[in-house]
Amino acid sequence: MPDLVPDLISDALYFVPLGGTGEIGMNFNTYYTGGKWLAVDLGLTFADELLPGVDLVLPDPGFLAEHRNDLVGLVITHGHEDHLGAVPYLWPTLNCPIYATRFAAALLRDKLSDFGLLDRVPLHIIPDDGKLQLGPFDVRYVPVTHSIPEAHSLLIETAAGTILHTGDWKLDPEPMIGALTDEAAFRKAGDAGVLAVVGDSTNVIKEGWSGSEATVRARLETLIVGRKGGIAVTLFASNVARLTSVIHAARAAGREVALAGRSLWRYLAAAREAGLLDDDMRVLREEEGAALHPEQVLFICTGCQGESRAAMARIAGNTHPRVSLARGDTVIFSSKIIPGNEKSIGRMHNRLAERGIEIIDERDPDVHVSGHPQRDELRTLYSWVRPDIVVPVHGESRHLISHAELAEEIGVDAAPVISNGDVLKLAPGEPEVVGEVPTGRLAVDGAKMVAPTHASIRARRRLMENGAVFVTVIADANGALLQDPAITGRGILDEDGDETVVAEISIAAASAARALPKRQRRDDAALQEAVRLTTRRMITKSHGKRPLIDVHLVRV
Repeated sequence: MPDLVPDLISDALYFVPLGGTGEIGMNFNTYYTGGKWLAVDLGLTFADELLPGVDLVLPDPGFLAEHRNDLVGLVITHGHEDHLGAVPYLWPTLNCPIYATRFAAALLRDKLSDFGLLDRVPLHIIPDDGKLQLGPFDVRYVPVTHSIPEAHSLLIETAAGTILHTGDWKLDPEPMIGALTDEAAFRKAGDAGVLAVVGDSTNVIKEGWSGSEATVRARLETLIVGRKGGIAVTLFASNVARLTSVIHAARAAGREVALAGRSLWRYLAAAREAGLLDDDMRVLREEEGAALHPEQVLFICTGCQGESRAAMARIAGNTHPRVSLARGDTVIFSSKIIPGNEKSIGRMHNRLAERGIEIIDERDPDVHVSGHPQRDELRTLYSWVRPDIVVPVHGESRHLISHAELAEEIGVDAAPVISNGDVLKLAPGEPEVVGEVPTGRLAVDGAKMVAPTHASIRARRRLMENGAVFVTVIADANGALLQDPAITGRGILDEDGDETVVAEISIAAASAARALPKRQRRDDAALQEAVRLTTRRMITKSHGKRPLIDVHLVRV
């Protein structure tokens, strides 16, 4: 069993994932050599129903923060939230320079401005195929195609060997916006020798190719041109190429385009700032689009994953203040269903269908293509690069295992499957997990960051699952009860059907209080605990639940 937090050898090369390995999202990766650390990406993920009241989850940067004096920089591969969304929350704990290309930098500046950090963070803009020297790491950006502009792989050269950190990528001969994946750069790197590929595993369980944005553009035009009634298209706001394809189809249909959703405007502004779009590309605000006849406009909306506060959910529920659809209109979901979002998207589909609105989604095979490589694309990349080692990341366990199996099938010498926190020595010698560092998650709970196990979140979860019972005890200074405790419930006690149970709990709680020795009746904590335990025992017996019990003691 490897030691925890081992002593690292200065002239060796290590890879230590702190997020995004064994999960999809929250990417946070580090490399160590020559006494220095390099961080790649700092992303977030979205909370599920197990974290009520929490929207965002971040990787815990504690381990790297302890070594921030040796941290040479944070390099961002591209602008997706799962790769840079945690930066404004966690940068103060790392306090390091950040490197990104124009589009990702524009998105970051917007976020940093919201947090009051814009003037504090040293953010350096790197050209699309730029290079930078960060201590013992010689880093080159290699353009790749993805579902967002200016995605990059990183070629990281060190004295111990060269790493290809793929980031998110695919092979698309017609990406609509941005450069093709730079085959020549990868072949050149392969000829020079690549020690290891640290690679995207998202779509490795799928054979074939991920498909082209050009195919989606052609399909969208076919679906939109000549269609009657109102049309709304919902998509991932970050997919600027898809956005331009919808605009292209709308223009071909003689419709204006209106955007509904703030994130669409944010990505549009970043794309314009990065020089990726024509400044004169005409788009309307939602109130301008709503003033037109339904057949004169197409709405592009946020909320393709069923997010309750996004534009599409409000349109589906007929609660949007400006945009409305009617029977015979059409909604096109130019997106895939991310696992975990099936219920929220299903509810939205049902609301649309009940109102007689036609739904076109990923069941139409050309209405969406993924931004991640499938197995034939991975085989192609590895034929160019010919690495000695493949380290699967950016995927759940099933993806990592499948990726390792593929690497072994095509003759890669080693493909270790690791987890967040594992210290993987890549060189010298055979790749080996030599230790483990602390990792974890932080929940963004309003204005603060807490552990997902924080008492407030546990209490919320218990409220959600079991309800709450509130007990008010009125006693004098000596602990004598002036009346039987008052019992109320939320989410567990039925006012109309549980009168008998409430009365029994009150009597039992009073008896428990009176049975305490006089000294304990004078002790607030002891008196409250006796009442709490008795109330819980009674509720568990009557309802089979373990609710949150809140005892309020009033001394008079």
